[in-house]
Amino acid sequence: MDKPPQNGLVVVKTAFTAVIALSSIAFPQEPSAALKKADAAYRAGQAALAQRDLSAAQADFEQVVQLAPQAEQGHSALGAVLVSRGHTKEGIRELEKALAIKATDSTAQMNLAMAYAQIGPPEKAIPLFAKLEAGAHLQNRPLPSYVLAAYARALEETQKVGPAITKMKAALATDSQNPELHDELGSLYAQQKDWSDAQHEFATAISLNPNLAAAHLHLGLVMQAQGQANGLTELMRASQLAPQNTAIAMELGRALAASGQDEQAIPVFQRVLELEPGSTAASYELALALQRTNKVQEAILLLKKVVAAEPNNAEAKTNLGMALSQAQLAKDAVPVLQRSIALAPNSVTAHQDLAAAYVQLSQFGDAVDELHAALKLAPDLPQLHYNLGLAFKMQDDAARAIPELETAERLDPSAPEAPYLLGILYMQTGRYDDAAREMNASLKLRPENGDGWATLGSVYDKLNKLPEATSALHEAIRQLPSQPDPHLTLAAVLVKQNQPAEAASERRKAAALMRSNMNRQRAEVATNAGSSQLRNGDVDGAIVQFRDALSYDANYAEAHLGLANALDRQGKTAEAAAERQKAETAKTPTNP
Repeated sequence: MDKPPQNGLVVVKTAFTAVIALSSIAFPQEPSAALKKADAAYRAGQAALAQRDLSAAQADFEQVVQLAPQAEQGHSALGAVLVSRGHTKEGIRELEKALAIKATDSTAQMNLAMAYAQIGPPEKAIPLFAKLEAGAHLQNRPLPSYVLAAYARALEETQKVGPAITKMKAALATDSQNPELHDELGSLYAQQKDWSDAQHEFATAISLNPNLAAAHLHLGLVMQAQGQANGLTELMRASQLAPQNTAIAMELGRALAASGQDEQAIPVFQRVLELEPGSTAASYELALALQRTNKVQEAILLLKKVVAAEPNNAEAKTNLGMALSQAQLAKDAVPVLQRSIALAPNSVTAHQDLAAAYVQLSQFGDAVDELHAALKLAPDLPQLHYNLGLAFKMQDDAARAIPELETAERLDPSAPEAPYLLGILYMQTGRYDDAAREMNASLKLRPENGDGWATLGSVYDKLNKLPEATSALHEAIRQLPSQPDPHLTLAAVLVKQNQPAEAASERRKAAALMRSNMNRQRAEVATNAGSSQLRNGDVDGAIVQFRDALSYDANYAEAHLGLANALDRQGKTAEAAAERQKAETAKTPTNP
């Protein structure tokens, strides 16, 4: 979990040792003029601190360490001011000098521990915090909460989460109303997957400060980790409270994508890129969301940018290769996926996607090789066996396809694809009983498969199970009302059942559908020609083509729209509007 901003509080000594004490360091007899100047400069520095003038205080304390380099107080004070002004490395050097002079200076110890905790290494901070805690314990007083919190952070950074929780709880014991500390404690619990305690701390932080965006973010992530429904609500609230926070936006986008809401995630990632145009992470997440929503061309452009920025990102190359295949650019996809495999030879997905690209190029032998390589890595992955069976089928090698598909079905009995393909192969090889069994199994899993019902009808016809064939073919016709083949098969079955009139009716329906399909194809060709002529400025020629298309199929919406655009070019807006209305009517399905 992201940590909230740390309280960079630095303690500065509030009282300076008297000149006599200071002089005794180097001059036990009488204080020198330099020591007197050092004392005056120190007092001036303290006065500047009281006025919050850190620049003047730094100048005064720098004078102190020049005039009295053996006085640990000057180094301690200068170090504290430098750390407060963000010059942490320089401040650390001064604090280390102070402790080299006087190892028991608890103020220098505290400031140095806090500085180490800020910029590291945390391993140096932890012993100093331990000394401070031991000293405070001897004096029967607690350390300040911000010191304990810094101690906890240092422990966390060294993977000591359990002790870090103990220190953060101690910090809260002295500052129980601090929402940021509750949020940090919740984050520590979350690292240990102690979701219940984490959720309680985040909720407490929000109750103390309802506008604490980090707590809403963390609460949302913990709720999602537990599968709770309101996690997204918390993430959205965090984003509303901190609309410029790209880290919160990224988490919200990822959560939306993970819940299947890619359309909602896309603008979130786009917003991140507006705020951080160079964010490779946002570009990648946006590309994946676009890819999943079939906006493949946009995804490809972003994935190419990601791969250019991170040439060794094998996962990004794999997704780019898959997107190129989705865009029917398998020839471009193959070298990208080959480079991905070179970077990550054990990536099952990369081998699988490369096989798909080879299938698209009809390089079935290469596809088989890649799928075998993937199966060596994941022998029990049903999708790989299915894909291999499909590749063999495409090579007309039923003997090798069938065992792979049978394995796929055994490994995942809930998937309808393998039994469907097995049914087809069994039918093609004359194993009609097996074909009927597998096709029924597939259709139970996915009943909305018109082609499957048509195939099952043909199988039952071969088995001379005519009532079953009739029932299956009626379902195929219901699902595929524009396909003539189920009507023709049904006609043959009805003839076998001595129903010649019904058979003749089915043949007439098939003939009408074939004419309709042919006319639709003619209309499509004429419409494409008209669109081309319109793009080239031949409006009159385009109108002729669109009207020809409509003579073939009066309900072809694309032809009506094309004609409307052409009529607009001629200024015939009323006629164009009428054509658009016809297009809308043609697109609206009518109930049978």
